Amino acid sequence: MYFPMRSFRNRGYNTLRRYFVLKQLRGNLRKLSYEPSSTILGIETSCDDTGCAVVTGKKDVLGESLFSQNVLHLRYGGVNPLVARDLHRENIEQAVSEALEKASININSIDAIAVTIKPGLLISLQIGVKYARYLAKTYQKPIIPIHHMEAHALVARMFHAIEFPFLAVLISGGHCILTLVKNVDNFLLLGYTLDNAPGEVLDKAARRMKLRNIPAYSKLAGGKAIEAAAKISKNPELFPFPIPLVKNRDCNFSFSGIQDTFIRHLLKKESEHNAVGDRIIPEVNDLCAGLQIVIAEHIAHRIERAVLFCTKNNLLKESKTIVVAGGVACNNFIFETLTNVGNLLDCNVLRPPSKVCTDNGIMIAWNGIEKLKKGCQFHDISLDSIDPKAPLGTNIIDKVKEANLYVKVRRLKKIIK
Repeated sequence: MYFPMRSFRNRGYNTLRRYFVLKQLRGNLRKLSYEPSSTILGIETSCDDTGCAVVTGKKDVLGESLFSQNVLHLRYGGVNPLVARDLHRENIEQAVSEALEKASININSIDAIAVTIKPGLLISLQIGVKYARYLAKTYQKPIIPIHHMEAHALVARMFHAIEFPFLAVLISGGHCILTLVKNVDNFLLLGYTLDNAPGEVLDKAARRMKLRNIPAYSKLAGGKAIEAAAKISKNPELFPFPIPLVKNRDCNFSFSGIQDTFIRHLLKKESEHNAVGDRIIPEVNDLCAGLQIVIAEHIAHRIERAVLFCTKNNLLKESKTIVVAGGVACNNFIFETLTNVGNLLDCNVLRPPSKVCTDNGIMIAWNGIEKLKKGCQFHDISLDSIDPKAPLGTNIIDKVKEANLYVKVRRLKKIIK
């Protein structure tokens, strides 16, 4: 399906025209209601992947498309915002068209358009929002604004029978968040990263170890390369890493100390082996394993305090569930570690399928379905609605600190038999 881009690219809307467009959309919003057959088009452009999907209230994915920029950004050593924006602009029309074609439906059969408006890269978010507004105006469709991190937390409900409330840990290249999900639009923030995100640390570590020079890892994202290298480690305990924040009785995260320790280990070994230029230290697999282990231990330690806090305050049901989502949730080693810790705490630990752990249109469309089913109120959106640094839910981090709950540090070798 082809969408003419003239209207989308034209930024010269006058005030009167905008007034009538918004008035028309308000009428559509009032008529919008949930049915199992409700069909939502989801658009995701918060970072470097252009994702679109068509999802129904029956949890069917009718069609999806994903234009990944990963290979290109590997050349830059990370996401280049300007490149990401340009590629979103280049791919957005085709991504939507492809999702609709796979769904074998016309856009006129779509009930609403769900689009990410926060948080993320500003200029990437703008591309998705502008195109969603263009489609909404052209085809008279309402828009459902989506919080990117809420979508990550809720998409597991599309694949598992998960009741509210539940705990969610959202781990990615841009975030590390612990939240209690009380309902579709009710989140309590228990903890977040004070500095770097785990995916960011893994990506930077992979670049610093020059894993791209190893053919088997040359086309893998940093986190995936480290996971693959760690699997063949002969001595995963060769490099000691202290767990951060063990004396801080909260649920916040910090990965900068882990990164500093990693650099010290690497510099020492590079000096010992004179590993200059493209040379790689012989112990690279063991260093990958040690780094991966301490990240898993740190996340597990904070999750355990969150479970204890929620249990003491009757915030969780007797059958406790922990959802692990975000790009780093694809790391099987980290997920299995958290699953083992969850088992010790009588918690059911779940994650979405790998393809919806990373950024995608399915989670955005499903969040639209969830909001529609809940009867959430939708408002007209503009470019001013975009919020690159939007927080998640109500912050109760201070209450967690005030609870002063002691949690024993569990080293990994004592967790996994």
